[in-house]
Amino acid sequence: MGEERRMNLDSLRAAITAEFPELAAARLEMLQAGWDSAAVEADGRLIFKFPRDGNAQENLIREARLLKVVRPAVSLPVPDLEIISGPPLFSRHEKIKGEHLVTDQYEAMPEEAKQRLAVDVARFYAELHGLDRRVMEAAGAGPIGAWLPPEEILRCALPLLPEELTRYAEKTIAAWQALPPDPHGTTYGFFDGHGWNMAFDHERQVLNGIYDFADSGFGPLQQEFIYTDWISPDLTARIIGEYERLTGRLIDRARVRVLSGVIRLSELAEYADDPRHAPAMIENVARWAAL
Repeated sequence: MGEERRMNLDSLRAAITAEFPELAAARLEMLQAGWDSAAVEADGRLIFKFPRDGNAQENLIREARLLKVVRPAVSLPVPDLEIISGPPLFSRHEKIKGEHLVTDQYEAMPEEAKQRLAVDVARFYAELHGLDRRVMEAAGAGPIGAWLPPEEILRCALPLLPEELTRYAEKTIAAWQALPPDPHGTTYGFFDGHGWNMAFDHERQVLNGIYDFADSGFGPLQQEFIYTDWISPDLTARIIGEYERLTGRLIDRARVRVLSGVIRLSELAEYADDPRHAPAMIENVARWAAL
């Protein structure tokens, strides 16, 4: 509770204006609270991120180092994080104009815009996957966060699911366990490419940029493609096709679908005892199983 009290808008305004007095009269808005950081937008043009604890602070510093390598290597705009040592430590970057992209919005897009989005994301993934591993390790990249073990997922998730979803969960986890290692190995990637990390211009129907590299790191290459399934499997299929054309690497669509199911089950298992989030996680599993 004490940490939350320090993360109110008045205290964050004081920290911002102590470093940037020219923003004393700026219009500040607290953005939707993240797990690791609180974020404040100033005059619709600057974003300030305040880590909630020491671990989040280390992650923010690491994210800034990674982005210094990523930014010149990718075609899409990504944040240019400046770390302010404070205290408190926080970051500043210019806002990439745009809004989130969710399923209903994607489905309403014209065909040309859907394909343009797929081309842009596929190119972004190909550019990330081409980065030198040693350079990214030196910048602080490590393994991406692991999902819960199969047995733990089933133990926690199954009691919350109706019978038809129980069968789906057991089948999905069994298929996951049967998967061989990714033939493309591991790569540095984004591994968080859902629509809440996109700055999408809905008026022009173009992707203006991608942000939030806190979860980026080294992971199985084909896992990169599961996150746009939160928007639409149609978008994922388009991205895979463009990526194959750009790189010559073949992506196993059945593998991607299995992994998309596993992440939903793993998240449900993680929040099984959380009455605020568990119902939404169950709904995520149900929606995916119905596709």
